[in-house]
Amino acid sequence: MKKFLIVGLGNIGDKYLETRHNIGFKILDEVAEEHKVSFETDKLGDVATFRFKGRTFILLKPNTFMNLSGKAVKYWMQKEKIAVDNLLIVTDDLNIDFGTIRVKAKGSDGGHNGLKDIQEKLGTNKYPRFRFGVSANYAKGRQVDYVLGEWNKEETSQLIERLPLSAKVITSFGTAGLANTMNTYNGK
Repeated sequence: MKKFLIVGLGNIGDKYLETRHNIGFKILDEVAEEHKVSFETDKLGDVATFRFKGRTFILLKPNTFMNLSGKAVKYWMQKEKIAVDNLLIVTDDLNIDFGTIRVKAKGSDGGHNGLKDIQEKLGTNKYPRFRFGVSANYAKGRQVDYVLGEWNKEETSQLIERLPLSAKVITSFGTAGLANTMNTYNGK
């Protein structure tokens, strides 16, 4: 049976719950809800597992804080014997319009400290990632405040439709493959 490790990036704690930087956690929560599984705290994160169309999906929300995500990713890849091709990192992206989906097979960290740490710990930038656009609607020098800021009313109402679509990206990655998922969902 094929196994996939899906890692949502975010920061732990209630004060970060509804922030833009935590979209990875939010998308994994949506997937877990749709598949009627719940997260349990385990080593280096909260984990939920489900089977879908003959595949096993392991959802991981690292509890190492965003900038140290690589430690949890590497641990769970080794523990579950997950190949890098079956890893998907779900994260926010300031360089994409709000709600826009971009799935890629590899790439730079784009200045994202969570991706930077994963790249360092894995020793490669060739791992699939799912970037959810949060836009760059902030004043110069206010990037940190923006990503750690909460969703505005308009974004919150749009998330109601964007989260289920994002959950489909996750299951498509495991069942239809990376290339088909990119063709189906990129730019949506």
